[in-house]
Amino acid sequence: MAVTFFFFAAAGFVGWVCQAGGGRAPPAPADRVADLEREAEQTGRAAWGHWGAVAERFVEWSNHSNRLIPVYTFGLTLDAVAGSKSPYRDAARLEALYGRLPEGTLNPAADYFDQTDIHRLQLAAAAAGTKRIILVVFDGLDWTTTRTAAIAATGRDAYASGRGTGFSFQDYRGAPTDFGFCVTSPANDGTTFDVDAQAVKNPGGTTGGGYDAALGGATPWDTRVDLRYLTGRSRERPHAVTDSAASATSLCSGRKTYNDAIGVDPDGASLESVAVTLQRQGFAVGAVSSVPVSHATPACAYANNVSRDDYQDIARDQLGLPSISHRTEPLPGLDVLVGGGFGADVREDKGQGANFEPGNKYVAESTLAAIDVAGGGRYRLALRTPGRRGADVLAEAARACVADGRRLFGFFGAGEGHLPFATADGRFDPVVVDPAVREKLEGLKKKYSAPIRYTPADITENPTLAEMATAALDVLAARGAFWLMVEAGDVDWACHANNIDNAIGAVKSGDAAVRAIFRWIETHGGWADTAVIVTSDHGHLFVLTDPAAFAR
Repeated sequence: MAVTFFFFAAAGFVGWVCQAGGGRAPPAPADRVADLEREAEQTGRAAWGHWGAVAERFVEWSNHSNRLIPVYTFGLTLDAVAGSKSPYRDAARLEALYGRLPEGTLNPAADYFDQTDIHRLQLAAAAAGTKRIILVVFDGLDWTTTRTAAIAATGRDAYASGRGTGFSFQDYRGAPTDFGFCVTSPANDGTTFDVDAQAVKNPGGTTGGGYDAALGGATPWDTRVDLRYLTGRSRERPHAVTDSAASATSLCSGRKTYNDAIGVDPDGASLESVAVTLQRQGFAVGAVSSVPVSHATPACAYANNVSRDDYQDIARDQLGLPSISHRTEPLPGLDVLVGGGFGADVREDKGQGANFEPGNKYVAESTLAAIDVAGGGRYRLALRTPGRRGADVLAEAARACVADGRRLFGFFGAGEGHLPFATADGRFDPVVVDPAVREKLEGLKKKYSAPIRYTPADITENPTLAEMATAALDVLAARGAFWLMVEAGDVDWACHANNIDNAIGAVKSGDAAVRAIFRWIETHGGWADTAVIVTSDHGHLFVLTDPAAFAR
């Protein structure tokens, strides 16, 4: 059957749709969520919700928040870290976490735990004999965004508190499962550093972290919250809001640290990630992401660097080559690394230090040459290839790696180096509103770029996150025990753009990867020695005021 792509433009949006068979393209179907997003962007107001603390403005805030974030576990429980075991009930443990006792943070009634406890859970699972540990990180996903996406996906407003329903990570009962929520606040914000020297200049930064439940809420669904506190702008309690680097370091290395840190502590000293720890115990290890492979979350799975922006050196760590932070004794390298970054070429990048190489921003050309099995390296490369389905390119390389024991590096991407991002209707047709209109309406300092307009080749030549995860699982499992991180990074990109249509599509795409992981487990020995944790690294600040708008 022939597959034809049609370009369409109507009512202020453009995009590509795919249709099987020949003939004329039918009219684009109604897209209710896109209509809601478009009207809000054009008018600057929405009766159904807003981003930030001001209900009268559709967008007042475009960054992260200190909301508590959900944690779903499968094959293990949260008994060791939640409720009476929470570090937020213990002053001494809080001092150890933050380097001081943050104001308003001690809470004898805390049911929530800390993001660093996710690291503890993974190590405890391995110590208990679990042989397959999978950490799924929806970058930027919080409870409210999850609920909004679930309403849009199911057509009903089924819950207003708790675990929720509508997605695989909420509904799956094929294994013992648990639900809780955790604090994401970093050790501090405002730390500065020298990338070339790999040194921190001002340990402690300018603003300390902490979490005051009286202001931020005792649960993620608590309505009695100070929204300005959650964005770090409370004069009474200005706790720092995390970035993806500090939070992913917490998830993977068990230490709170400063914003921008990749696997280093507040003083800049290298930390050992759970992947490196388990690798020393004989586990195969891997990371998969829908955004560039050396972005903060997959970076923290393995690398060490004082700056999240030193992408090429981070990739060297991930791929077992000498780097600015491991000059004479490189890290062993991940067994599998698959994600985006392909095609993102730049001539200069001051954030990457003196050893930056012009060319691909995220993985230096010399790195690709050094790791390629064709030149004597340890990795079989699967690159985006003109005219070929990305899923086929990746699957072929994965099968070859299973057969000959080589490592796998998959490098794909579109736009700014990420996989194509789907919208709520499952297509790739983002709402397009003149960036100048948004800047004028919202009055923010940020400058909007035009939404990505994907080509047919962008869609076909890239695998999905689900296909990436499955390929990684096949290669890792062939080696025995394994640890894998899978990052759905597009939720964060959508929320930074204050686009609920894109955010809902991103949650759906991430959930498709979770379903693929569950299917793989069920067909590869089941849950007897497997543990999966599904969580986020931080939240944003979308406020849902009319759930019914997404249920119609």
